[in-house]
Amino acid sequence: MSFLFSLKKSLTNLSLVSLGAATAMLGAHFMPTNPVLSQQPIAQLPSAPIGNTDSNFVSSAVERTGSAVVRIDSTRTVRNPYTYGRRVARGTGSGFIIRSNGLILTNAHVVGGADTVSVTLKNGRSFTGRVLGQDRATDLAVVQIQANNLPVVSLGNSDQLKPGEWAIAIGNPLGLDNTVTVGIISATDRTSRALGSRNREVGFIQTDAAINPGNSGGPLLNQRGQVIGVNTAIIQGAQGLGFAIPINLAQQVANQLIAQAAA
Repeated sequence: MSFLFSLKKSLTNLSLVSLGAATAMLGAHFMPTNPVLSQQPIAQLPSAPIGNTDSNFVSSAVERTGSAVVRIDSTRTVRNPYTYGRRVARGTGSGFIIRSNGLILTNAHVVGGADTVSVTLKNGRSFTGRVLGQDRATDLAVVQIQANNLPVVSLGNSDQLKPGEWAIAIGNPLGLDNTVTVGIISATDRTSRALGSRNREVGFIQTDAAINPGNSGGPLLNQRGQVIGVNTAIIQGAQGLGFAIPINLAQQVANQLIAQAAA
């Protein structure tokens, strides 16, 4: 059964937005920066600026990026400390393809501690995923599937975001695949203290684009369809208060995780 998990130690009111078991953003430190050894470049900005001539920029942005958004299903064995029994917990989250050879960026709490990871593309193709690396301090993880020539996202620059800009979220909230919501950037650089978190690694993007359980790990886009954040959390009991990890930080962490795996 799918359900929303709250961070119990590092967050007081902040809830991670995946369906199923979640791993809190606790304790882990950034890994040292290492060169990326893979020959394939990580997703980059297009060489030419993307025009915005269509009247419906939302559908254009989704059409440009949506094929690179995936659904991530995981299972993990959970022990009952009182009965010493075990049960299988199932979770659902989102992710997006950053390299055409099957590298996917998502939240660590979507895949942390998972016994199995399954990745489903928008076209319905399904693959067994392997957690290449994860960093709990920033709640980011890289998953790899055995596939090639996959569609990839384009990355924006989260350092240049301003409140009031458009924000588009794509993911699989409550099991409803490929759901699109739209809003604005409500604020930038939200400190962990403002959210009741002890984690100081992330200055969150705040958005009022609807984010729900199952959106975890999915992309937050700008109006040109470029990824500007990784949707991660909501505040329980609130409406229009969603939070994303800035893509500049996420890309840095992804590079570190990939390099560490290749070493």
